[in-house]
Amino acid sequence: MPHVITEKCLGEQYASCVAVCPVDCFHAGEYKGEKFMVIDPLTCIDCGLCVPECPVGAIVPKIEIDPEYTKINADLAPQFMNNPKVTPRDLSEPPHKAHHKKVI
Repeated sequence: MPHVITEKCLGEQYASCVAVCPVDCFHAGEYKGEKFMVIDPLTCIDCGLCVPECPVGAIVPKIEIDPEYTKINADLAPQFMNNPKVTPRDLSEPPHKAHHKKVI
């Protein structure tokens, strides 16, 4: 089952996950007027390399953990696919939102 990017990425978009993905399944765009990343569920090979790379813990390994964002990722992935790649944020930067805590 593919991994899912959750609400914790909304407004953050560190994009550190992009560099480690062997199949280029991450795509950037905007959701609810904020920067956001999604995982294309048709491309994700469930390798798990991305999970420890997210400084706010926005990536979950099972779609059952967050069914709402599972659907959001699947719906937005085709729309985000051709968007420009993003430059990853410096991992030393604090989250933009106070309720998003760093986990690494």
